[in-house]
Amino acid sequence: MSLSIKPLADRVIIAPAAAEEKTKSGIIIPDTAKEKPQRGEVVAVGEGKVADNGTAIKPQVSVGDQVLYGKYAGTEITVEGKDYLIMKESDIFAVL
Repeated sequence: MSLSIKPLADRVIIAPAAAEEKTKSGIIIPDTAKEKPQRGEVVAVGEGKVADNGTAIKPQVSVGDQVLYGKYAGTEITVEGKDYLIMKESDIFAVL
């Protein structure tokens, strides 16, 4: 997948997973009660940040990684009609 934008420094762009439509027991969840997803797929990664001593620190995630992030992490953006989150790499908790 190729995006028309490229994140800078230690920022990543994530395509959030779809919100759950129904519970495990089969109850349909209305739109007003759906939780924000906390997992998604990395679709773009910046070049990494520069440490105080001037050395480059490469990102630990790469395009295609499935990740977990904070519930309110990142900024919601829409690119080419699709919703994404742009956040710092430090807002990502784990790679699945």
